[in-house]
Amino acid sequence: MSAIRLLVLGAVRQHGRAHGYQVRNDLEYWGAHEWSNAKPGSVYHALKQMAKQGLLLAHEVAPSTAGGPPRTEYEVTAAGREEYVRLLRASLTSYDQKMDVLSAALGFIVDLPRAEAIELLGRRVAAIEEWRAAVTGHYVPEEGPEALGHIGEIMNMWVHTADAGAAWTRGLIGRIEAGAYTFAGEGEPFVGVLAEGEENPYATGTAHDGDRR
Repeated sequence: MSAIRLLVLGAVRQHGRAHGYQVRNDLEYWGAHEWSNAKPGSVYHALKQMAKQGLLLAHEVAPSTAGGPPRTEYEVTAAGREEYVRLLRASLTSYDQKMDVLSAALGFIVDLPRAEAIELLGRRVAAIEEWRAAVTGHYVPEEGPEALGHIGEIMNMWVHTADAGAAWTRGLIGRIEAGAYTFAGEGEPFVGVLAEGEENPYATGTAHDGDRR
């Protein structure tokens, strides 16, 4: 599963309508360019691809003050909203060794009702435990990795990562059950996007007036 589709859909959704540089700027503001494949080229490609797929609606707006063709702004369609929620749910419940998918899902978890977020995270813990049981069918941590030679260190790392992931997820469930954060239907959500023209201290490039992509 790729994080880029969820990240781009979520960023556009938070703005209502957004052009390519806004989406890129938001993702850099969240640090997504460091922990995922949300590089500039991937962001623009995802916008265009999802517009072709009917998940985003492309609007041509007035030309920039610098001249040139109209800038393109994107808006999430009904199909895009369904895909967004599907990806968000899948990203919270699936378990693998890639952290970008879970990181993306955590950035949008409050778009779900609190009870659903708790239920999905519980399914994530169950998936981790199932995965761990499959691994320990071939590798017994108590025997130590040496029993399998240095290759055993790979499985040892996987098991420790799974244990840490399960413990962290249970902690998050506990915080949410205790009332942390504002979820869908509970009031004004936390806003994690940059306003138009607001400087991004983490930007990797220079903004160009009238981004056309």
